[in-house]
Amino acid sequence: MPDTTEFRSTLRRRAGWATIPLIAVLAAGVLAQPASAAGSATVSFTAAGGGTTADPEFATTLSVAGSGFQTIVGGFGGVYALFGWVDPAGGWKPSEGGLVGSGYRYVPDQESKDNGGFQRFISFPGSETEGAANAIMTPEGGWSVDMVVPGSTFESRDRDGEISEVDCLTVQCGIITIGAHGVKNPNNETFTPITFAVPATGAAAETPAGEAAAPVAGAARVGYTTTTAIAGNALSFTGQGFSAGEQVVAVLDDGVAAIGPLTAGQAGEVAGVLELPDTLRAGTHLLTLTGAASASVAEAEVTVTVDPDRAVAPVVEEAPPAWPYLLLGLGVLLAFALLLTSVITALVRARRRRRERRAAASADLAPQQPALQQAAPQQLAMQQSSDAQPATDVLETPVGARFEVAR
Repeated sequence: MPDTTEFRSTLRRRAGWATIPLIAVLAAGVLAQPASAAGSATVSFTAAGGGTTADPEFATTLSVAGSGFQTIVGGFGGVYALFGWVDPAGGWKPSEGGLVGSGYRYVPDQESKDNGGFQRFISFPGSETEGAANAIMTPEGGWSVDMVVPGSTFESRDRDGEISEVDCLTVQCGIITIGAHGVKNPNNETFTPITFAVPATGAAAETPAGEAAAPVAGAARVGYTTTTAIAGNALSFTGQGFSAGEQVVAVLDDGVAAIGPLTAGQAGEVAGVLELPDTLRAGTHLLTLTGAASASVAEAEVTVTVDPDRAVAPVVEEAPPAWPYLLLGLGVLLAFALLLTSVITALVRARRRRRERRAAASADLAPQQPALQQAAPQQLAMQQSSDAQPATDVLETPVGARFEVAR
């Protein structure tokens, strides 16, 4: 029979090892608590007027909504909603190694909240990036934003900076959702196809037999041949929905550039080329087409970039002439030189005067020195002789007798 103490120790060790997987499962459940369960993420959209197609020639605004996305409360980032193309062969998802330019392409846009609408950022609830988001995802994984489809063709830039054109009439384009800020989350990677079709302009008005039907002005719209423009270059645009033969004026922003009047064709269409100023700032701008007769207004945003090969010369203000400052400097220098010369001259003259006074004093003392030298021995001899004689006092009597008395 095995020892009871050893048996109990072995049982404790086995029980301890068995609880480790259970603790790990419980910890994982606690850590994953803020994230909603990964469901089947879906995206739906509707165009203006309730349609489900986009205009192949003009910009179309879509109301895009998502549901079933994985939400991470307080998590970093969120979801990007893009308009673009994905490789139909698969493998385009970033979580599967898909890269921009080979696995998928999308319309470039500014990374800001008020961009051109081609890209949208949906933040997780409670994330530190909520302030830069176009929408906040609900805890249930829902969201909705407005997006702009520029038309059936767009230019895309790959990872190497190469630009290529995508024709959505030959390849399938749609709404792409991927993880934002480099976070790869397969639960939030979706692609929703979009169909392009020319929208109907309404029923034609009845006309008498034998007469051509006059075009009716519909909803005015404006479109571009490209989604981006370069400052200093020309921007080609088209418009439709105006009255036949009316004058149309195109204005960029508040008048930084304009063209017109343009005469609308029989179908109410116009086309023009707008020269963009070299000094136009990079970012999103608004082009407005206005019909003079129908008062129809068409507006569309365009993203303007700066050509890196075109260096904008800095504005240099003309410097004032330098000769006044040069003359002033020369005057100051001359005055200083004169002052220095005056000081040196005064010092030299003062020194010269001192020397002259000293020389004059020496000349006055020179004639007295020989006489003094001659008188000096006689005075010395007399002093010596007087010193050799005894000192006596002379007394004189009233009768004239004199007596010398030694002292």
